[in-house]
Amino acid sequence: MNCGLVLTDRIIDEGPEWRAFDQEQRDKRARVGAPLTFTIHDKGLSTMIDWRNRDSYGKDLAPKRRAQIYRLRKWQRRIRVSDATERNLAYALSELDRMASSLGLPRNVREIAAMLYRKAVEQRLIRGRSIEGVAAAALYAACRQSRIPRTLDEVAEVSRVGKKEIGRSYRFIARELRLSIPPTSPIDYVPRFISELKLLGEVQAQAISILKMAANKGLTSGRGPTGVAAAAIYVASVLANSRRTQREVAAVARVTEVTVRNRYKELVEKLDLEVPL
Repeated sequence: MNCGLVLTDRIIDEGPEWRAFDQEQRDKRARVGAPLTFTIHDKGLSTMIDWRNRDSYGKDLAPKRRAQIYRLRKWQRRIRVSDATERNLAYALSELDRMASSLGLPRNVREIAAMLYRKAVEQRLIRGRSIEGVAAAALYAACRQSRIPRTLDEVAEVSRVGKKEIGRSYRFIARELRLSIPPTSPIDYVPRFISELKLLGEVQAQAISILKMAANKGLTSGRGPTGVAAAAIYVASVLANSRRTQREVAAVARVTEVTVRNRYKELVEKLDLEVPL
């Protein structure tokens, strides 16, 4: 300041030009390619060659160039999957992604399911079990952990194995990986069932209120959560003058009408609800 000596001129700031206030924002704004993902066997670190035969301008490739790209694509596929473990992961994770898409599950559930499957592979729990069964079990466990309820029947419908095998694999990996999975609450099912029945928000609030009262009196323990949720929704729909039939509610909840009727009677009697006929 006193002598006027300039040490450096035009200093280049090598930091980013954007601001971030936490780690999540920092990860989102970093320009270093796609983030790591457990849903791809190589975690998304290898190069991907697009299947469309077009150049960067969107024009079709010449036949000679197309043949070169085809060969590159073939070798890239072979290089990405080099041993048996990677082949297993590649198949299982694509199967996981297919099932999650069919069930309409969000990204975080897919990531958790992929991580559980990877742990099962690392601890050699796959031996003697089908890849599809363990993948479906990992997806079901991820749904339970994330409190995004999907029943075993729903998972079995989109899987290539039966419900019994998925249940066996689920119990096995839950025990071996020491997963802490909270019991499913009937309240978790209410928003989805309400949406499928096209009922209003007030019916949902009423159904949740009924289920909370039922839980306080111990009416939900030892009973199937879907059946109790269906009965509470049926009662709430009647009370809110947006009645749905027991058959409609049972179809959405994938339980029988008898189950809905029995749970309905229990709720009305034990909670002293005045339901118009």
